[in-house]
Amino acid sequence: MLQKKTKLKQQYLQLIEDAYNLRQTDHALSDISEYRATKVLYEINKLKFIIGDSQIQAN
Repeated sequence: MLQKKTKLKQQYLQLIEDAYNLRQTDHALSDISEYRATKVLYEINKLKFIIGDSQIQAN
């Protein structure tokens, strides 16, 4: 579970960076990237809830 959380966190950070970089050039792609990042963050928070706050953190 912790390995999955790490992979999801890396994916989330990459999507947020992509959204930020695209913000000035392509608003639609930026929005799509932000949406995908939100979905990944939801999965991270779901893992946090399932495992418990003491073993996993979203930040």
